[in-house]
Amino acid sequence: MTISKAGVYHLDPIVALAKKLWPNEKEDDLAKEFYKILQDGESAIFFVEESREIVGFAQCQLRKEYVEGTNSSPVGYLEGIYLEPEYRGQGIAGQLLDKCEEFAKENGCTEFASDIELENEASYHFHDKNGFVEVNRIIHFTKALE
Repeated sequence: MTISKAGVYHLDPIVALAKKLWPNEKEDDLAKEFYKILQDGESAIFFVEESREIVGFAQCQLRKEYVEGTNSSPVGYLEGIYLEPEYRGQGIAGQLLDKCEEFAKENGCTEFASDIELENEASYHFHDKNGFVEVNRIIHFTKALE
């Protein structure tokens, strides 16, 4: 099993995994967004490969706007992380997170942050286990203006 930084030639299998993480997103939209991410220099995608198959990924970026609970800028930010179910619980996601944190440090970050959906217990436990501290809970509201 190896963890590597993705290039544009890894786009298709990573988008397929991203669709599993964000099922409400359109695959074409994910492909366009990830293509930009892979080229912008302020983001990175790391992937896990087992037997020449990509089985997981983590997407991170540098956020220069204020990030809840932080005191510096830029802040490394975990945008998403996904592993196929049979690879979970083995510490692999933590290794992906380590790569994201290294990317952030190499780009001048002294803090790293993330967010989760309130009901995502597995993600909460992952973050807690990997040294994150909860700083806030928030629910967003919208309404149409007529």
